[in-house]
Amino acid sequence: MPAIDLSAVQYDPLNPVIAGAPVSERRLSDLQGYFADTAAFEQALAMDDPVLYRVYSLEPGTGEGDLAYGFGVLMPGKVGQEYYFTKGHYHAWRAAAEVYIGLSGSGYMLLEDEQTGASRLLPLTGHSAVYVPGGTAHRTINTGTTPLTYIGINPARAGHDYGSIAERGFRQIVVEVAGTPTLIDRALYAASGRPA
Repeated sequence: MPAIDLSAVQYDPLNPVIAGAPVSERRLSDLQGYFADTAAFEQALAMDDPVLYRVYSLEPGTGEGDLAYGFGVLMPGKVGQEYYFTKGHYHAWRAAAEVYIGLSGSGYMLLEDEQTGASRLLPLTGHSAVYVPGGTAHRTINTGTTPLTYIGINPARAGHDYGSIAERGFRQIVVEVAGTPTLIDRALYAASGRPA
């Protein structure tokens, strides 16, 4: 297969598959321990192991001023009341910021400040953008009924720290309550069971 020209990539905003680009694919089983409702997770996994999301990563260069970018496709669905999401990460180079640009679908970016623990939930939909400051964990959440597609752009040297999130999780989660995506405390949700 010929090398992909990273300086001019064509894509479909509804299904941004980039032929020749490295792709990371995550199935439900890859998110063991990430969902707050472990019983609902085990029940869902016993029925199927669907692909939750794919990210096509593009790194035109690795120099000091270079940017990397990726196209994400996050499927709709829930485990219990919790919407499908990406694992989420910090950047290994904590000072690195990132911009997400929504292409299609509807969802949110969950941001958590590493120093203060404060969380913010920002809409990510087609024709929207979310700025993720340095030192901030971030996760994409699909609250719609169609795939949520987006582009993430960050410094090429940013790197990814998934281990911190795998170890302690996000403090807040997004669940459906009375038909509405709702940000709630993860520990309270896990302790109280499924809120009505």
